[in-house]
Amino acid sequence: MTTTLLTLDGVTCVLPDGRTLFSDLHESFDGRHTGLVGGNGVGKSVLARILAGRQEPTRGRCIRAASIHYLAQRVTDDPAESVASLAGVDDTIAALERIEAGSTDQRDFDTVGDRWTVREQLRDALDAAGLAHVDARGPAHALSGGEAMRVALLGSRLRDADYLILDEPSNHLDNESRTALMQWLQGWQGGLLVISHDRRLLGQMERIVELSSQGLRSYGGDYAFYEQVRREERQAAERVLEARRIERKRGEQALREQQERQARRQAQGQRDASLANQAPILLGGRKSRSEGSAGKLKRRQDDTRDALSQKVAEAARQVEGTVSLAVLAPNATHVSRRRVAVLERAELPFVRGGARMIDLVLTGGQRVGVVGPNGSGKSTLLQVLAGRMGHRSGRVDVPVASAWLDQRLSTLDPRRAVIEHMREANPAVGEDTLRLRLALLGLDAGKIAVPAGELSGGERLKAALALTLVADPPPQLLLLDEPGNHLDLASLEALETMLDQYDGALVVVSHDEVFLDRLRLTDRLSPTPEGWRMTPW
Repeated sequence: MTTTLLTLDGVTCVLPDGRTLFSDLHESFDGRHTGLVGGNGVGKSVLARILAGRQEPTRGRCIRAASIHYLAQRVTDDPAESVASLAGVDDTIAALERIEAGSTDQRDFDTVGDRWTVREQLRDALDAAGLAHVDARGPAHALSGGEAMRVALLGSRLRDADYLILDEPSNHLDNESRTALMQWLQGWQGGLLVISHDRRLLGQMERIVELSSQGLRSYGGDYAFYEQVRREERQAAERVLEARRIERKRGEQALREQQERQARRQAQGQRDASLANQAPILLGGRKSRSEGSAGKLKRRQDDTRDALSQKVAEAARQVEGTVSLAVLAPNATHVSRRRVAVLERAELPFVRGGARMIDLVLTGGQRVGVVGPNGSGKSTLLQVLAGRMGHRSGRVDVPVASAWLDQRLSTLDPRRAVIEHMREANPAVGEDTLRLRLALLGLDAGKIAVPAGELSGGERLKAALALTLVADPPPQLLLLDEPGNHLDLASLEALETMLDQYDGALVVVSHDEVFLDRLRLTDRLSPTPEGWRMTPW
């Protein structure tokens, strides 16, 4: 029997603007390694902070029977943050240094507790993690993404945590660092909650919990089991929805026939009355009764229609998910197989070693996955192809329209509304069409009217995708740099569908192996000490 370490008891979160993010959540978390999934904006990160004790719920309570170590989604945002701070021991080290300098403040002694060798422990932990070159007093922002994550994870052991909560820990990590993270987590003996859309990481979880507008739901088993159950549930819900639509159609047909029969009876009654020799008062009463019967029939029919529509609406709510993006994929069939990009002895800026020089020919319909460690020049290559960064020598020729989406989504001005960007990208398209395309990407009227900087990461990516898809002329070469980093799982799968339908040339940088394997890639491009190497995917 497993021990419950965290309990949510009627937890509700209401945002400052009055909107309810989630309501009346009841769930328990034990020592099983658990993945928390859900759509963008449903409140996964907020829930993680509540579970970790970093934020209080509006109503309800979180009961903790374990010491918790929490890692936020961005572990090195603060330029003043030190390596010791990233490991979560800076307060202890600072208190220890004050005591060594003569402090007798009881609060300092309470902070240190029995961890008098914390500095030596941190140094030993850094050395054991292959980070002997890292200065514990140095700035955290000088670390690579993988190094920062390793340092942050060290803190869980230095603080003797029983339960670990990680928010998107594999974001921005290269393949080697992702593998090291998963190996580390496999060896973690305490409780674990991981918020992630990394399907490879979720695949090693023992349990999946989904947060949606309907609350929390627990699925036993790993991500593959969760996917199977959700697929079966969605198929069943779609069958129910189709049955409800057929029921409504038949019901409306029956109501029309009933209405037509009533109209015929009423017309016949009027003809009979006109031929009969009856007093006006009797004719008036007969007409009044007929009109009353017609009114009652109309009310009953309206009630029936409302009930049928309510059944359809309820069935539709059960079919929850993201609308497929495939219908929006730009058509680039006219590109054929001619060259869309040529690099001859091109020297890339800010790249060292053999990957500094590149010879590359891309043709229409070619689909290339660019893989390799962080800092090896992958993003620089995409920027040179997109014309956003100049090459130092050699020749670069991209004779077709291209579209580039970088990790920071710099094509979006954070001060301007999404709909303004769309109008500028294609002035010839009507606003109704632009709004429809945004709606199909899950961006409603409220989202597209606010400055892009106020949207979530996933919403900004969808907006940037919309700009790409609506561009005139349509792109014949798509350049994507880690496009899945900010997307929830449903949107990620929809993006895969869209890219699968895209028939132009595609160059995508990603560390997500599952994502890349679903794109029908033709080639793998990798930086090596001897230069760039192109091999079949």
